[in-house]
Amino acid sequence: MALVDHLRELRYRLLVSLAVVLVLSGVALALYQPLLSVVLWPIRQAIMLYQQAYPDAQVELVTNGLTSPFSLYFKICVMAGFIASCPFWLYHLWQFVAPALGSKERRTTVRFLLPAVPLFLAGVALGYWVTPKGFAVMLGFNPPNVINLNDLNYYLGFELRLLLIFGVAFLLPVVLVILNRVGLVKAAVLGKGRKVAILVCTIFAAVATPSTDAITMLILAVPMVAMYLVAEIICRVHDRTLVANASGSTTRRIKQK
Repeated sequence: MALVDHLRELRYRLLVSLAVVLVLSGVALALYQPLLSVVLWPIRQAIMLYQQAYPDAQVELVTNGLTSPFSLYFKICVMAGFIASCPFWLYHLWQFVAPALGSKERRTTVRFLLPAVPLFLAGVALGYWVTPKGFAVMLGFNPPNVINLNDLNYYLGFELRLLLIFGVAFLLPVVLVILNRVGLVKAAVLGKGRKVAILVCTIFAAVATPSTDAITMLILAVPMVAMYLVAEIICRVHDRTLVANASGSTTRRIKQK
């Protein structure tokens, strides 16, 4: 496939995914009030934890500017539409990559793409659950006797980035298994790089989580390391099966001769 055809294919996949996101965002318009409560739960929990530690602290949630409320309304609906449409854009992402693979590899790896949706949603859910403590830690750096004003639009963008980071991080085993299935990564390579991978997962978790405490960091790092190890085991089983099949084919050819 020529480069122009690849770009056309990419444009098509992006437009279809964007259309689905917009449709589901439109559905979210009717659920704005419940979605607003869901979006604000982490920061409200963080404020409660912060004020338990510092009873005299003052924290206010604000919208800054005339158009800010509408912007908040729009962003919440798009955020909900994007997360809800993850099965569609993950599917189209796979469909964009699949033509580069052979028919056998496509049939094999599509079975391992199916866990991508629940893993992505599990990562988003974990990020949503862990953010209040991280936000409370950051509020703890606020100087005494100073009112902390939190612009909701800025908060929403920050929260969305964190949820996406957690969701994408949970796709690690799917990516590794797919790469193994198409022959780009061997299980032996994953085994040799295990210590480096654990270090990278730990550093990634430290950078991605919004607080400075080790517990919050480990909440992301431990699942990532565990999923890396599970992916390594799956890849080892697959590689051993390939070796056994190759040995069996060689033996049969020798007997036939």
